[in-house]
Formats: sequence, C-alpha cells, structure tokens
Amino acid sequence: MIARYARPAMAALFGEEARLAVWLEVELAACEACEAAGRVPAGTAARVRRAARLDAARALAIEAEVHHDVIAFLSMLAESAGDDARHLHHGMTSSDLVDSALGLTVRRAGALLGGELAALRAAVVELAQAHKHTVMAGRTHGVHAEPITLGLKALSWAGELARAERRLAAAVAEAAVGKLSGAVGTFAHLPPAVEEDFLRRLGLGAEPVATQVVARDRLAAVLGALALVGAAIERLALQVRLLQRTEAAELFEPFGRGQKGSSAMPHKRNPVLAERLCGMARLLRGYAATALEDVALWDERDIAHSSVERVIVPDAFLAADYAVGLCRQVVAGLEVRGERMRANLDATRGLVYSQRVLLALVDAGVARDAAYRSVQRAAQAALAGGDDFPARARLDPEIGGRLGAGLEECFRLEPYLAQLDALFARGLAAAGAGGAAA
Repeated sequence: MIARYARPAMAALFGEEARLAVWLEVELAACEACEAAGRVPAGTAARVRRAARLDAARALAIEAEVHHDVIAFLSMLAESAGDDARHLHHGMTSSDLVDSALGLTVRRAGALLGGELAALRAAVVELAQAHKHTVMAGRTHGVHAEPITLGLKALSWAGELARAERRLAAAVAEAAVGKLSGAVGTFAHLPPAVEEDFLRRLGLGAEPVATQVVARDRLAAVLGALALVGAAIERLALQVRLLQRTEAAELFEPFGRGQKGSSAMPHKRNPVLAERLCGMARLLRGYAATALEDVALWDERDIAHSSVERVIVPDAFLAADYAVGLCRQVVAGLEVRGERMRANLDATRGLVYSQRVLLALVDAGVARDAAYRSVQRAAQAALAGGDDFPARARLDPEIGGRLGAGLEECFRLEPYLAQLDALFARGLAAAGAGGAAA
C-alpha cells in the first residue's frame, strides 16, 4: 500500500523490520519448545535472544544471492547469534516459520483494526442519537418514499458496522493458527507435543491436519471480512455523496479552512473523502477475490499463493485501517442541514403521505385496488402541478368525499415517528458495546 493510504500503527506491523522480528519470535518459540523436549541444548534460545541482531538490509542482500527469504533470514541471524544459530529451525520447513508468523501478524492486525472499528461504530451511534428526531425524506430508487429520521439511517449504519466487527473477529480467530508439522504436515521430524508447546508459547491455535502450509481458506475468510468492513463503510459514504448533491444539500462532509474543491470552479465543495472511501472499498473487494484464488494449491503446496499474499494481506489491512480512520473523521465532521432535510421532505407537496390515505380508504371499506387507483390519480395530478396532494385528495369525491374530516389525520407527521423509541432500543442493542447483540 502506498504511504498515502497507510497509517503508522498498522504500517508498523507490516514493515520489513516487523516481518523479521516476528520471524525471530517464531524461531525462538520453536527453539524453546525443542529445548523443553530435550531436542536442542538448554539455554540456546536465551543466548540467541540476547545475541541476535536483525538487519533487514543484510537479509535482503543475502536473499539477492540465495533467492530464498527464509534461508537469507537464518543466515543473517547466524552472523550475530554464532554457533547457537545452528539449532534454530530444528526439524522445521519454511512454512512452519512463515505461516506461524502470518498467524501472529493477522491476529495483531485484526486486534488493532477491531479497536478502530469499535471507535467508528461508537461515533456513528453518537450521530444517530444526536439526530434521532431530525426528520428527512426516506428514499427508495432515489425517489421520496416516506418520512424517516437521520438518526434511524445512522443507526442502520451502526448495526452493519457491528456485524462487520463480529465477522472480522471470528475470521481473525480462525486464521490465528500456526504449524510445526514439517514439509508435508506429517510430524516426521518433531512430534505433535512439541508443536503444542510451540503454539502455546505464541498464543496460536493449531491447524489440525496441515499440508506443508496452513489451509488458505482461513486467510480468505479474513480478506472477505475486510471486504465487508469496506462495504459497510461504502454504504455510509455513498449516502454522504448522494445527500451532498446540489439537489439534496442535506449532508456535507468536512471541508477544511483553505480547502479548494476544484482547480477550475471556485464554488465547488465536492464529497472527495466519501468518494475516496468508496474507492477503498473497491480495493478491498479485489483483495478478497484474489484471496479466494489462493485456497486451492497443488497437492500439499505450491508457491503460487506466496507472491499474492505478500501484497494483498498488508494492503488489505492497511486499506481497511485507513478507511475506518477516514470514515470516523467524516462522521465526526458531518455538517447536518436539518432545515434543508425538512424542506426537501415538503418539496413533494404531501406525496409522502399517500400510503396513509390508501390505508384509510381501505379501512373505510374501499377495495384496495380501487383505493390505490384513486390515490394514484390524485398523486399524479399533484405531480403534474397545480394543487398539492392534500388539496387534490380533499377535492376528490372518492377520497375526500369518502373520508371527510378523517382525511386530515393522514397528513400528520407524528405517526411516522411513533416507533422511534422502540426502533432505537432495538438498534442500539444490535450496535452495542463490542457489537455483541445479534
């Protein structure tokens, strides 16, 4: 991921120095487990821990000669650890090291991102509560439907973010596994008991029956969960984009002092942050699709997945982390124009109340199809100009003539807001602390 879209804390987990540090952590845990089993001289791991010096540039220089990153890493370690280094990697294959390190890194990156997601969800919940009663037009197919509130819209976003948190946590837990079972997973050189001790030291789960590698469906699930994080953010961002259009002008993303919207048109205030979030979501979907291609490998393993994962795993976590942080910035700085929302709701001249008129006619004994046609006729006449929908309905003998004074009850906003408390209780529970509710 380019530096433009990488935040420091997440980037620190995926740099070259971080990779070597995790590899050393894994090798030391394996060495300690082998010591405990009497397979490596006691004290080896402690001496290596004290003496080892990680040098990313030196490792890359060795790799340029040997064309094998794990061998280059072990050779680089040996230059500082001395004779004790010969006991590292005892009975292991490269994937025992690399996949166990990947499990550790995914677990740490997932924990970091999970915390950021929780903070974003909390910000969205705060937005929902602040605008619980901010009335606006609900839209379907881009057309006014019935009144809702901005709070309800935001509460829906919060619920989706909570589900994204849970999916990510579950996928990361499944991917936080390692192995020490050797070249084809048969424990030919180390017994399962050593692997159990090794994994306990690292806090990882075990791949019950490994090949040369940990099964890649685990990683595909993580990338899929990250794509759904992006999808949740994209739904929110797309709404900001739609509601910032000139014709709506209901929501505006933050616009900094001195910011410029266009090189040519000084009046422009474009939703560039929300558009960027939609772009990041596209990247995340692409990474997820690519991860699925890595699940099926030849026999016990080929290396086709390796080059792919070097790109998509760090990039997906970095893109998701960046998107979560940027989305939180957008939510915190949203400019809400409640008066414009109400004006837009009223702009359709009462058409949003059409279903209440329809149901009132049905309750008065009119066949549904006949009632629908009468209301539709009045609505289309109002759309064409002249009197608004309530006036048309009052003058229509099949509507006003049938309902009389009771027709006025159909044009009240209050019934659309009557269940707000119940909806908020349900929505807040679903978007609660840790996203625990279903």
